[in-house]
Parts: sequence; C-alpha cells; structure tokens
Amino acid sequence: MVNEKNDELALDCLLLAGQIMMESGAETYRVEDTMLRMARSQNLDAQSYVTPTGIILSLGKQQKTKIISISSRITDLHKIAKVNNVSRKLTLKIITLDEAYDELRMIQKTNYFLPIWLQILMAAVSSACFLILFKGTWFDMPAAFIAGGTGYLALLAIQHLTKVKFFSEFFASFVIALVAFSTVKLGYGNEIDKIIISGVMPLVPGVLITNAVRDMMAGHLTAGIAKGTEAFLTAFAIGSGVAVVVAFY
Repeated sequence: MVNEKNDELALDCLLLAGQIMMESGAETYRVEDTMLRMARSQNLDAQSYVTPTGIILSLGKQQKTKIISISSRITDLHKIAKVNNVSRKLTLKIITLDEAYDELRMIQKTNYFLPIWLQILMAAVSSACFLILFKGTWFDMPAAFIAGGTGYLALLAIQHLTKVKFFSEFFASFVIALVAFSTVKLGYGNEIDKIIISGVMPLVPGVLITNAVRDMMAGHLTAGIAKGTEAFLTAFAIGSGVAVVVAFY
C-alpha cells in the first residue's frame, strides 16, 4: 500500500513538473528529460510521451499510466528555471518527493509575470530600441514607443476577452499599424515601415520558433511541426493585421 501511494505521488509530481514546463513554453525534449531524471531519482523506470497539447506518463507495466492535457501555452522562462531547480534538488536528494510536489504546486499557483503596466511599458521601450537597431531615426522613436505600447495593450485586452490567440495578435498588429500611419500622417513620424516593424517585435514568436527548431533537431518531429505551425499562424496573424491597415491607407 505504501509503495502504491508513493508511485501515485511520483506520477502526480512528474506530471505536474511536465505540465508547468509545457505551459511555460519549454522544449519538448527538455520536459521529457526533466521528468525522466526525476523518476530515476526515485528508482522508477518511467516512460513518457510529450506533445504540445498533452503528456502521457507511465511507470511500467504493473503501474498506472496517466494523461494530462495542456490547454494553454505562454512564455514564462522563470517558471521553467524554477522547475529545473526543483528537479536538481530532488535528484541530489536535497528534498523529498513530498517537498518537491509541494514546491511544484506553489510554482504552478504563483504568477511571476511583471505587473501589466510594466509589461506595456517594457513593450513600448523595446519597440523604441528596436527602431534604432533597424537604423531608424531618433525622430521616429516616440512613434515606435506609442505603437509598441498600444499594440501590447491591445494584445492583453483581446486575450482577456476572447482567449483566442490568433484574434489578439491580429488586432494588436492592426492597432500598431494604425498608430504608425496616424503618427506619420500627423507629422510625428517619417519612416512608417520601420515604425511598424519595431512595434510588432514584442509580438513576434521568437521563443516558439527557436523551440520548434530545437525539437526538430532533437528528433521530436510531432512537437517540432506543431510548434512551427503555431509560430506560422502567429506570424500570419501579425502580417494580416498590418496588411488590412495598409490596404485601406
């Protein structure tokens, strides 16, 4: 009975670690590696199958197999780092399985994101900085600042209302292009192309594209193709939003 309870706890702990990492934007091979290392630390012969939308974990023929669904995915590298830290401590016998599970539950519940206002401010600042990297003029920096901040605000607002990623990215890029055209038309900007490109940079799925390539290189073809498709749809949504404004102007 004790072994059965320990195996049940191990299953829940490993699945929770994998769920947090996948929902936070980790690579598929990293999730599998972390789960298997945690299993070996408990002398368990685990087998796992990880995709961007779900995880299957088994402890062997005589043990239970569990499946967990991944319904949402964001980019939260801090959570991934904290789960990796829990995995290392468990592997080194610094903490027990119960303590690891409690820490993982705390990580799952905690929101490590910056305040909304600070996220918007950082998106605006990064857009202004990207303008200079793209060899834009200092005169256009305020326009890029406003476009980037307004676009990110629109992204967060639509995500909260619809929960549909495609629509939020489409509307955010639409707002960015609209702000860029308006500032140039009013005489507060010159190079509209660089203002738009700088404004949409906070929306570009850079981490997702990188993870897709890394998963493909690691042999996780299903996950790599799925993430690549998601990145393509994101890029398509951003381009479509800009194209609608360009077509009207």
